[in-house]
Amino acid sequence: MHRAHFVAAARTQPVESIVYGLESFVRWYVAILYHLLRAIGRLPLPALHRIGAALGWVLLHTPNPVRRKAEANLSIVITQLHGESRHQLLKSAMYEAGKSLFEVCKVWSGTVESAQLLVREVRGLELLDQAIASRRGMIFAAPHLGCWELLSYWVCKRTPLAIVYRPPRQPALEPLLLRARQGATAVEQVPAEGTVGVRKLFKRLIDGGVVGILPDQQPKQGDGVFAPFFGTPALTMVLLSRLAQRTGATVLFAFAERLPRGAGYRLHILPAPSGIDDPDLPTAVAALNRGVETCVRLAPAQYQWHYKRYSIRPPGESEPLY
Repeated sequence: MHRAHFVAAARTQPVESIVYGLESFVRWYVAILYHLLRAIGRLPLPALHRIGAALGWVLLHTPNPVRRKAEANLSIVITQLHGESRHQLLKSAMYEAGKSLFEVCKVWSGTVESAQLLVREVRGLELLDQAIASRRGMIFAAPHLGCWELLSYWVCKRTPLAIVYRPPRQPALEPLLLRARQGATAVEQVPAEGTVGVRKLFKRLIDGGVVGILPDQQPKQGDGVFAPFFGTPALTMVLLSRLAQRTGATVLFAFAERLPRGAGYRLHILPAPSGIDDPDLPTAVAALNRGVETCVRLAPAQYQWHYKRYSIRPPGESEPLY
């Protein structure tokens, strides 16, 4: 279907998403948003980062939820980070948050081949090659750091990949996210909730496949274990550690560091801390959070500090952070 026909039809009624290859319906505003993202993605990466930095300046100098949540998180973790004051780190984080919003258009509108061109350097590539060659299965833990959306495009050039995702709060946006993240790749997207999705992940790992997970995504109440994250208890997922413990899969942490002036990205691949597959869940998730911390310390300003990582508190802590 021609793009203009797709948008025109979407104005009058939900459009069956034959365009997306999904068994769902695409609302007119979702169709327009999808094509807007693709149009923005045609701009060069340096231009997108300059626009993003301008947005970051606005976020820094005006009252808004993004800045408020980042300030709340940094008030807790700043003593665990060295080299930058709270205000300096907040300033840098707002600029980087703006960049992250626009660069995702570049990734989602591109191809596997164009994503490879954005990567200027890879550190720890031998760890990935060894894990793939071992055929033991591999879990790729990618925190909310740098350009995490780029990783699936880059990895799927080397090996088939399944990524775990959480459906958005607005169901109408799910077809957009599924289509945008899949793009021209063969990435399988598995919902984080439900036994069917978990069984798919187990099978893929047992068969020697690769699974990508956001390790710092806060689970629902009752679905995780509290463990220290930069010195403060945070409800932490148990899925990754259980998958590693029951399948024997190798766990690697990875993130795409944003280079200055839109020059591209430096990929970091790191080994997981010992104990991440420990049968004792508190021990395992504490190791998981240490792995995320190690990544964040390499590029602290590029972490998504406005994510409500501490919104669920341990029993006895009734004071809300946000």
